[in-house]
Amino acid sequence: MNQMAPCRLILLIFVLCFLVSSLNASEGDADPIYKACLEECEKSGCVGEKCFQHCKFSSDGKPIDGPWYLQEPLYQKWKQWDCRTDCQYHCMITREEQREKLGNKPIKYHGKWPFQRVYGIQEPVAVAFSALSLAVQFHGWLSFFILLNYKLPLRPDKKTYYEYTSLWHIYAILAMNFWFWSAIFHSRDVELTEKLDYSSAVALVGYSLILAILRVFDLRDEASRVMVAAPLVAFVTTHILYLNFYKLDYGLNMKVCMAMGVAQLLIWGIWAGITSHPSRWKVWLFVLWGSLVVFLEIYDFPPYKGFIDAHALWHAVSIPLTYFCWSFVQDDAEFRTSTLLKKIK
Repeated sequence: MNQMAPCRLILLIFVLCFLVSSLNASEGDADPIYKACLEECEKSGCVGEKCFQHCKFSSDGKPIDGPWYLQEPLYQKWKQWDCRTDCQYHCMITREEQREKLGNKPIKYHGKWPFQRVYGIQEPVAVAFSALSLAVQFHGWLSFFILLNYKLPLRPDKKTYYEYTSLWHIYAILAMNFWFWSAIFHSRDVELTEKLDYSSAVALVGYSLILAILRVFDLRDEASRVMVAAPLVAFVTTHILYLNFYKLDYGLNMKVCMAMGVAQLLIWGIWAGITSHPSRWKVWLFVLWGSLVVFLEIYDFPPYKGFIDAHALWHAVSIPLTYFCWSFVQDDAEFRTSTLLKKIK
């Protein structure tokens, strides 16, 4: 097989991510039946036979009528479910049931596919896969830590021989931070959780690109590392500030993350094609699997049975990707340590 074929595949996916529209117009918002249901619900507090007690209060929690103790319970408040969001959800579900009977395909409402809630959680499958990815990420980092400090030889000053130890520790922290906020965001999508999810994602992807450059080009002195990292850190920081304090632009954020993600896959893929590293096959596996992850982030389809969509599958395939990553990192630590010890002897 041509060793550059996977790199061509990555470039094709990169082109597609800019050709395919990042945002689809939400047809459901303009649906007259949905809009009528929403207006009626906000007046009556009911969708069909289902009524919401907290619809007797405004969304800021101030009572319209009735005593204070009838206000929305705390277990609902922490999720910020109020009259309007409950009306939107149940009108959406009711409308989709009507559309399904007519043989129509699901459409988006307020930029989101119609997901089925489970115990108040908006996207339960994505939350479960995010939690699993967090667990696998922690296991991989812990295995790496144990390998370096308890299995491989240490320098006389008790430091590791592996030159990229601290860089991978930072990566682990950023990755676990991302998967934590991903689980929170998919539990309840509000402005704060959305900003935290997007910010942690772009921070992780940006740092992963820096790490790829440093490892592939074997940059070990501090001056070289700073020269590479400084402009990328500045760019990522500016982008995060833009998202949080100017405009929360999903389309722009997707393109930025895709560009940095595809760039690091290309770097790793080209390096795997020319290096003699004993675990280069794991890098190829990571690159090919990573291409699948990128494809699922681009390809969008309605949730099956209201639960599993392309993004949920993206979370699922990220689990083995995390395992491949840490498996290579551990092999790399062993390889670099043995190489340095041979040079010393």
